[in-house]
Amino acid sequence: MKPGLSLRMSQHLALTPQLQQSIRLLQLSTLELSQEVEQMLDDNPFLEIDHEASEREAYGLDQADARTSTGDHLSEVSADKGSDHEPDTSVQSDEPDWGGDGTVEWSADDSEWGGDAPARQHDDDQASATELARSQEDLHTHLHRQSLSLRLSPEDRAALRYLIESLNEDGYLEDSLESLAQSLAGSDDLETLDELQHRFRVALGLLQSLEPVGVGARDLAECLQLQLQAQLAETPDNPILQAAAAICQQPLELLAKRDLKKLASLCGVDADTTRQALQLIGKLEPKPGRAFVQVQQNIVVPDVIVTTIARSQPPRFRVQLNPEVMPKLRVHDIYARALRGGKSDAHQALQQRLQEARWFIKNIQQRFDTILRVSSAIVERQRNFFVQGELAMRPLVLREIADELGMHESTISRVTTAKYMATPQGTFELKYFFGSGLGTESGNAASSTAVRALLKQLVAAENPAKPLSDSKLSDMLKEQGIDCARRTVAKYREALKIAPANLRKTL
Repeated sequence: MKPGLSLRMSQHLALTPQLQQSIRLLQLSTLELSQEVEQMLDDNPFLEIDHEASEREAYGLDQADARTSTGDHLSEVSADKGSDHEPDTSVQSDEPDWGGDGTVEWSADDSEWGGDAPARQHDDDQASATELARSQEDLHTHLHRQSLSLRLSPEDRAALRYLIESLNEDGYLEDSLESLAQSLAGSDDLETLDELQHRFRVALGLLQSLEPVGVGARDLAECLQLQLQAQLAETPDNPILQAAAAICQQPLELLAKRDLKKLASLCGVDADTTRQALQLIGKLEPKPGRAFVQVQQNIVVPDVIVTTIARSQPPRFRVQLNPEVMPKLRVHDIYARALRGGKSDAHQALQQRLQEARWFIKNIQQRFDTILRVSSAIVERQRNFFVQGELAMRPLVLREIADELGMHESTISRVTTAKYMATPQGTFELKYFFGSGLGTESGNAASSTAVRALLKQLVAAENPAKPLSDSKLSDMLKEQGIDCARRTVAKYREALKIAPANLRKTL
């Protein structure tokens, strides 16, 4: 085969740095976007954020302040279609080329974007939820403070302190006393090992006498027994407490299954006493350290706010971006004007950074515009949900919104991930409004979200003494025209964290 040269023309899509950044910003959550903005502010000297900016009429980008009306809702910002296509190839480059045009004149993109977002007001007299959570005393501190009132030898105090620090967040001592002693003394020094085990046994008794009752237990059965023993110390002749203590000494599988007859036979009490004892056990705390757990406050800040337009019949909704999540960015005008004149290589490098800052502002605006367009389309499709709730949810898939807006389905997926909408019905992730459909007798489809809501209502209204089985729930749904198999009912029930019928039964 002879070598030769040939000329061939072809077309392909290139994933430019601008488009790469646009796609990446689109899939970020609000927190991740905030971190990205902070990183860009540190890296790019031409980008700045104005905390003292007053409200402005324009965003500084073309059509950014346009107010459009779509159907029965209002959109505060018009959206761009720059991210509608998903390219399949990328450009191999070490340094991104931001396509600088060589100009250093003032550009419309250099003005502040997001400047109409009001500054967040802080009230010094009111502590935030996160600050209140952080100020809460944790379990270890609570126990250490109680141990100070005990008159102990230095060895016993050290052993008690070691056990307290070995507790998990639920208040359980997961490691055995032998393993704790070996971790300190090793396995060779048997005399020291025996001494440590003795100290730990004494310290464990002291630990289990502290508040909250049940702390220091090695398993659930011991935790329940400690709480019942504390109540028996006050009323030792209570037959219900005595029966409950005897039940907790039996295998926990019987307690979980609520095997009334077998428990009554093993404990030597009648069925009525066993029933009351089980009710008493159900009121105990299985996790003594629950009240002291420092829960990270995952406060959801919505990206979109949906409000009802007053005195509107039929109800109409206004869809707008949350100004608190929109960063107020602009190009540093002093630095930008300082680039006028000069054609050195350093000047060209700085011009690239200037263009990078402009593209970053534009891509952030495009991100919020796309979120607003998708949210407006969702509100239009799920109008009945915003009026009547979950039972009125209709089936919706990503492709429907993608076809309506002329976007790629993967773009809709990125927009609806980790983005939240505050509505009159509550705050939901955008993905919540999408769901598959189940067939009905009328030929239409019922949303899986609506079916789950209906299941929740049926279970809430059931007779506690005769809870509905999955087969019965399936039959009841079929009576209402919804074709839902028993396996599907079981899957939805588990997703709703509803126990099976045998565990929902009230004794």
